[in-house]
Amino acid sequence: MKKSLLLALLISISQLMLAGNLKENWISRTNGRIYSTPAIYGNIVLFGSGDSCFYAVNKSNGMEIWRFKTDGPIHSDAAISGSSVIFGSADGNLYSLEIATGKLIWKFSSEGEKMLDMWDYYLSSPVVSNAYVYWGSGDGNMYAIDNQAGKLMWKFKSNGIIHATAAVDNGIVFFGDYAGYFYALDGVSGELKWKSRTIGETYFPNGEVQKGAVVVDGVVYFGSRDYNVYALDAKTGRGRWNMKESGSWVIATPTVYNGHIFFGTSDTHRFYCLRKADGKIVWQIPLPMRVYGSAVVNNDILWFGCFDGKLRGVDPKSGEILHEYQTEGSKENYSKVYGDDGKFREGFELYGKDYLEAERSIHKLGAILSTPVVDLNVIYFGSSDGGMYAVQVE
Repeated sequence: MKKSLLLALLISISQLMLAGNLKENWISRTNGRIYSTPAIYGNIVLFGSGDSCFYAVNKSNGMEIWRFKTDGPIHSDAAISGSSVIFGSADGNLYSLEIATGKLIWKFSSEGEKMLDMWDYYLSSPVVSNAYVYWGSGDGNMYAIDNQAGKLMWKFKSNGIIHATAAVDNGIVFFGDYAGYFYALDGVSGELKWKSRTIGETYFPNGEVQKGAVVVDGVVYFGSRDYNVYALDAKTGRGRWNMKESGSWVIATPTVYNGHIFFGTSDTHRFYCLRKADGKIVWQIPLPMRVYGSAVVNNDILWFGCFDGKLRGVDPKSGEILHEYQTEGSKENYSKVYGDDGKFREGFELYGKDYLEAERSIHKLGAILSTPVVDLNVIYFGSSDGGMYAVQVE
C-alpha cells in the first residue's frame, strides 16, 4: 500500500514538474471533436470542428468572433489565402470565407465524400500555391481550383480515396491515396509525372497513405498503413529508403529538422527520430497511445499531441520529454483508461470485443489528433473533448 502511494506521489510530482512552465491561456469550446490544425491570421484563430461549424475566435482570449455552418463535420485544416480562409467539409464541399466576417466567397463541390473506416479521421486539407488551390477528396479526385473564383482548373482521378493533403514543391503536387499509390503531378496541367506503389503488408495489402507527405531537399517522406515510412526521389519516384515499424501504421506526416525526421506511430505507441539520409533510428521513446498529428519545432523543442490527451515537448537531440500538458478531458477520464503506472488499466482492451466503446473512451480523454501551431510562444491545438486550447510556454 505504501509503495503504491509513493509511486502515485512520484508520478504526480513529475507531472507537475513537466507542466510547470506551461500555462493554459484559454479553451474555446465547440460541440464536436476537433481533429484539424488551427490557422492563425493576425489576432484570429481559425479552425473547424466535428459539429460541422467553422470558427473564428479571438487569439487573445478565445472568444468567438463568428462561426460558419456546413452540412458535415470539418476535419480539414484551413488554408489562408490573402484575406480569405479555405477549408473542406465532409459534406463534400470546399469553402472560401472572408476572414473578417465569415461571409461565403465561393463554394466548390466535389463528387462526394466517403470514409474508409472508423480510423479514417481526417479529410484532405486545401493547399494554396500561386493561383491554385489543391484539394483531395473521398471521390478519388485531386482537384486544382482557381483561388479567386472557386472554378475547376483540372482534376486527376486516382485509384482510391484521397484524404492525404497534397505537398507542393517546385510546381509539382505530391500525394498518396487509399489504394496505396503515390503520385507526382504537374501543378499547372495536372499531368502525371510519376506514380509509385507502397509495398503493402499481409493485413494491409493496399498500403494506404492516409496523411500528407513532406518534401525536403528533393526527397518525399510519408507514412503508410503498411507499417512503413518511405523516402522517395521527388524527380523520379524511386525509393531512397524505407523504415518498417512492424505491427503499426504510420499515419503522421513526418517532420524534418536538422538532418532528421520525426514522427509518432499508431499501434506500437512510439515516437521516433531517424536520420534523414538513410532512415536509421537515432532514438525512440515509448508513449501510452497513438500519435496521428505531426510534430512542430519551436525554439529547438518538438511539440506533438497524443491520443492520451497530452501535449508533449521533446528534446530533438535526445528524445527527453521536457514539457507535458494534459487536456481537460484527459484529466477527467484518465483513470478510466490508465492505471497509476501509466499503462492500460486491468480490463481495458483497445482492440477487444468492444473496440468501439474502447475508441469512445480514448476520445473522452481529449485525444489530440490536431497538429499544434506555435505563435509567439503560445501553442494552439484542438482536442477530441471539443476544445481549442491556447497554452503559453513560460
